[in-house]
Amino acid sequence: MKRGDRDRTFSVLVRRRSVQPLKQLQDWLWQPVDIAFLVYFRIAFGSILLWEVQRYFNHGWIQAYWMNPAFNFTYPGFGWVQPWPGNGLIWHFALLGVLALFIVLGCFYRLSTLLFFLGFTYIFLLEQARYLNHFYLICLLSFLLIGLPAHRLCSIDVLRQPKLLSQTAPAWTLWLLRFQIGVPYFYGGIAKLNGDWLRGEPMRLWLSSSTDLPLIGRFFTAEWMVYLLSYSGLLLDLLIVPLLIWRQTRLIAFVFAVLFHLTNAKLFVIGIFPWFMIAATALFFPPSWPRQAVAVLLNIPVKASTTAIAPQRYRALITSCLLIYVSVQCLLPLRHYLYPGNVSWTEEGHRFAWHMKLRDKQGRAEFLGRDPATQVVKSLPPEQFLASWQIRKMAGRPDMVLQFAHYLAKTVPTQGDQPLEVRARVWVSLNGRPAQLLIDPLVDLAQEQRSLRPADWILPLEEPLKPATSQSNDVTSP
Repeated sequence: MKRGDRDRTFSVLVRRRSVQPLKQLQDWLWQPVDIAFLVYFRIAFGSILLWEVQRYFNHGWIQAYWMNPAFNFTYPGFGWVQPWPGNGLIWHFALLGVLALFIVLGCFYRLSTLLFFLGFTYIFLLEQARYLNHFYLICLLSFLLIGLPAHRLCSIDVLRQPKLLSQTAPAWTLWLLRFQIGVPYFYGGIAKLNGDWLRGEPMRLWLSSSTDLPLIGRFFTAEWMVYLLSYSGLLLDLLIVPLLIWRQTRLIAFVFAVLFHLTNAKLFVIGIFPWFMIAATALFFPPSWPRQAVAVLLNIPVKASTTAIAPQRYRALITSCLLIYVSVQCLLPLRHYLYPGNVSWTEEGHRFAWHMKLRDKQGRAEFLGRDPATQVVKSLPPEQFLASWQIRKMAGRPDMVLQFAHYLAKTVPTQGDQPLEVRARVWVSLNGRPAQLLIDPLVDLAQEQRSLRPADWILPLEEPLKPATSQSNDVTSP
């Protein structure tokens, strides 16, 4: 064989070997699985979100959180997202409820999931002080549902268009949902690998205020209970996904996950999150389990279909999109490692990183405005501009303090053309530490720009964690 022929043969072999793993991945992702799990998740997702919308109407939260405040904290780059005028938000939430019902019924499914994603994400972006990890998770899952064929069985869409009926779905739909549900667990566990959590804080603080809980509340002041709950939460977050994937440990892992979420629902006020995660964690059972459960309940024989999926035109494109999405979800929660300091103190990179119920932060903020023309300095109490729940959230979050300082500079009039100078004295206690200044009180925050770069006006955390017997939540300035 000539040298040129050998080179061409070698090149062909290299290309084949490089293409083979991608082809194997595509074949695995497109294997047919029972679609019953998708129908179950569609119904569970829509039902829980319908319940959530109803809670906002019943408690008057729409008015309290978005309509009544004169100022809303927005996310960087999304200052253009503003509340609807008049009663627009009331109608907006009513539409979300209708869309959630349509998702349950599988009615105009693609349009309903698209509009629900846009509508819920709009609400999420309206108020940074209302950031919750499970709201972020709902945004992501509603986005994923747009592309999942969850309407191809047990839906009004199938009644309208029988050709949509399918008993199977590609395996990637199952594993994509499992991945997205597993991400909060895993990164929630990674976040707990810090000195405070390993020493029992802030669990010790939280349990000390729940001693009136029946039966077990009397043990909440015992150190063994503090460490039991701290380390069991850490281990469950880190190990629950592999234990759910492994068939031999799946059932016991699911039982522990249910007990974990029920405990959280009892100890903390975290809304629908425990119930949502219990429902979502059931996706780790075999995809045909909802079909089998219906068969048992109705006492009828139901056999899961294994019909092969017809070849699809865009498998390579979909596979590439899946890899990009998974990569982003794996890397985004790690961005706080690019910032100096304790992320629970600086908050830089804290959001979208699945740091759930991880720190106890108590703060008090004072703002001073100085007119450059008259040199007059006056106090600017946040209570005059913000709701009490906004103040509580803002006091421990430097980026929100900065945004409020910008608002004061634009709102409070001055005698000359120069804008108001705004300085803040913010005292914060993290996980029971003595309170210390969070922000340099000499910096004119009105001149500091909102940026993704590390903020040099955030003071480093210097107060050590006190021994367990002497922790307090005192945030008064010395």
